[in-house]
Amino acid sequence: MINRKLTNSIKELLRYYPVVTLTGPRQSGKTTLVKNLLTNYEYVTLENPDTKEFAESDPKGFLEQFKKGCIIDEIQRVPNLFSYIQTIVDDANKEGMFVLTGSQNFLLLEKITQTLAGRTAILKLLPFDNNELTDGGIIINDINEIALKGCYPRIYDKNIPIDKFYPFYIQTYVERDVKQIRNIANFSTFIRFIKLCAGRAGQILNISNIANDCDIKHETAKSWLALLQSSYLIYFLEPYHKNFNKRIIKSPKMYFYDTGLLCSLLGLKSTHQLIQYYNYGAIIENYVISDIKKRIHHNLLNTSMYYWRNKTGHEVDLILEKSENGTPVYIEVKGNKTISDKFFKNIDYLRKLSGEPRKNSYIIYCGSQSYLSSVNKYISWNNNDVIDELIR
Repeated sequence: MINRKLTNSIKELLRYYPVVTLTGPRQSGKTTLVKNLLTNYEYVTLENPDTKEFAESDPKGFLEQFKKGCIIDEIQRVPNLFSYIQTIVDDANKEGMFVLTGSQNFLLLEKITQTLAGRTAILKLLPFDNNELTDGGIIINDINEIALKGCYPRIYDKNIPIDKFYPFYIQTYVERDVKQIRNIANFSTFIRFIKLCAGRAGQILNISNIANDCDIKHETAKSWLALLQSSYLIYFLEPYHKNFNKRIIKSPKMYFYDTGLLCSLLGLKSTHQLIQYYNYGAIIENYVISDIKKRIHHNLLNTSMYYWRNKTGHEVDLILEKSENGTPVYIEVKGNKTISDKFFKNIDYLRKLSGEPRKNSYIIYCGSQSYLSSVNKYISWNNNDVIDELIR
């Protein structure tokens, strides 16, 4: 089993909090991680219909059966349990009592805010980041291969072909998670909506445009985007909040957490098709930025992520800010395997506006070698050590 970066953080936080909550998308490895890590904890899943019925009909009796530490999987399926857990942990006044997992961030955070605020640490487990794969002995030297395959643990654990994983993943997501949260009458329209979002990965969000193409109302599209976000299919990269007295774009950009899922939604089944895809660069950008986002979450870092674009089309793909007063790190992502000083054009434009030094500017590209001179810094997409240094 590949070791997850959050392992030590879970152990440590259980010493300080009565409850630790682990959230993330379906099939990201939450259950596997906590069951293997906390072997002395009892385990129960609310996916089991009989268990769910017991928890709903007699929450006190359900919780009283666990005398030691307990892992409750898919806790959001019985929302009433949160209030009873609050009472138990307040009365006991001790740490490490419950580990809660769930794949619906919206439902989890809503209940935690109401009942468990201050009583739980909240961690996010996403599909593997490239560092976890490498440390686990899975070395993939071709970015196209890993972008197409994606990073869901089950694909690697069971060696599942992508065409046997992602279509069923979407089907399961719609049939279980979507029905639980939203009353969507036409699921085929919802699937079409997800595919339209895939076609806009890496682009500035235009809700009206997506709504028109899907023939749905603007408010419906907005609601569905929130659903995809809370289910960890997509996330939004916000624009850089500092205005350098220039007209800047203020809408977020949309990305998928996993490019394997993204490629499947786009109908890409081979690396050849991926390379020939008309917006190939957007998929590579999505992979690199999502990998950085996963590293930040898995290492419990406070590094903030942004993009920057002005009205005249100058854009920097990624800006990392480690503190409000810290020097930002500018990053451009390129699908090329050959380096070029021209790649720094937009970074230099923004750098001159901000007055920041060139030393904090980087190109992440698809080649295998990194070149870190004092002037131009090119990082290979799989240079884990250097990328980790950028985010810390």
